[in-house]
Amino acid sequence: MNMSQWIYTPEQVRELDRIVIEEQGVPGYELMRRAGQVAFNAAREVFPAARRWQVFCGSGNNAGDGYVIAQLALDAGLQVQLIALADPEQLQGDAAAAYQGYAAAGGEVETFDAALSTAATADLCVDALLGTGLQRAVEGAYADAVRVINESGLPVLAVDVPSGLNGASGAIMGSAVRADVTATFVGLKQGLYLGAGPDHCGRVIYSDLGMAPVAPERVAPQLQCADIGLLQQVMPPRDRGGHKGRYGHVLVIGGNHGMGGSVRLTGEAALRAGAGLVSVATRPDNVAAVVSGRPELMCHGVDGIDSAAELDELLARATVIALGPGIGGDDWARELFARAISTRLPLVVDADALNLLAAAPVKRDNWVLTPHPGEAGRLLGIDSGAVQADRLHALGALESHYGGVVVLKGAGTLITGQDRPWLVRAGNPGMASAGMGDVLTGVTAALLAQRPQERPDELAAAAAWLHATAGDRAALGGKRGLIASDLLHELRACLN
Repeated sequence: MNMSQWIYTPEQVRELDRIVIEEQGVPGYELMRRAGQVAFNAAREVFPAARRWQVFCGSGNNAGDGYVIAQLALDAGLQVQLIALADPEQLQGDAAAAYQGYAAAGGEVETFDAALSTAATADLCVDALLGTGLQRAVEGAYADAVRVINESGLPVLAVDVPSGLNGASGAIMGSAVRADVTATFVGLKQGLYLGAGPDHCGRVIYSDLGMAPVAPERVAPQLQCADIGLLQQVMPPRDRGGHKGRYGHVLVIGGNHGMGGSVRLTGEAALRAGAGLVSVATRPDNVAAVVSGRPELMCHGVDGIDSAAELDELLARATVIALGPGIGGDDWARELFARAISTRLPLVVDADALNLLAAAPVKRDNWVLTPHPGEAGRLLGIDSGAVQADRLHALGALESHYGGVVVLKGAGTLITGQDRPWLVRAGNPGMASAGMGDVLTGVTAALLAQRPQERPDELAAAAAWLHATAGDRAALGGKRGLIASDLLHELRACLN
């Protein structure tokens, strides 16, 4: 059992702490020492040139971690400036022991001054101000310290969770540290991946601190992580005697006037993700461009007032429908949309088809909806800000209203699951560009077509992970300027 595959609330992590201390027999101070060592090692690995460390400590166990880190830095011959926002003589329990160890090693403590200039005195900031127990907005000297850290221009390592970030929701509690790296312990906190978490945590480095795994039946995680293991589970190696007829037939429907590129991207993504056959139904004026660019696609022009009837032959051969890329919102789009959802074929619904669905809601169990926050807001009758403020609630509401599997795209894509939602930790900001959703639609449809016997939530989560991982591979040369078709060259390697 791998604890790194589960995501917990802060309260659940505190229960895991209790189990480790009381039942597994690891003293609390030993856990704190291990946490400090993990954070120290992370800082040395990621910022090897940093010789002058500025460690900000508050008043709780998070501060205790900070004092351990500071002592380890002193022992390593680094220059340490420890800035306390609470009197260390008033610390209690394990945090007090950590301070005493730092003081015994010759460490000194300075009182925080809001006029402090970090850039002139340090190479690295360590944020050990506030932990996951924060329940109200950051204010006073703590807010000043957050501002000083953020304005320093220095790299920042956050301990357990960036100060000011809600460990459950990812909400900013007044103000929050923007870290380059967050070292977190025992259990992964869901606030690192929800709301503003991805923007404030940077790279997350996790350690279970040597604890024995705790079964999910005992402390039930809130989220499960999609990863390469899930992809390998749902997409095992192919038999040598396989043929294209065994790997599904994806029908892509969309591509209104001027939007033929959308169906081209979706169709090729479906091929690259392993679909045996891919057909495209689009406006006739897109056919030549689609076929000349990717001759493996079977492209059909569908037009006129009887366009829905023209789909029947294609629908009869299809295994899965990918509905919506570039479909638009005119009469042609509405007619094709209505015909597609009147079938009992599995569907992947994206883009303008989601807007058509929002205008005429339908609920069914055999589709995958892939909205971004704006589309999710339209489906729920709220704005995208409300979706982002509580992505887990929005995910559940979409599933309740529309059924099937929902893929809520964004930083930390969420997918509804049979037991609990899935989370995708891969992906990068370079993927915020046109056509990325079209590629995801094709990948998802391809996996559904190839493995209809698998759970659709697992296939959708594996597809989202595959898509995001291909995006990360494509971004190795730089995130700005990444385009959707760059992922097509990476999908095959990631899938295999």
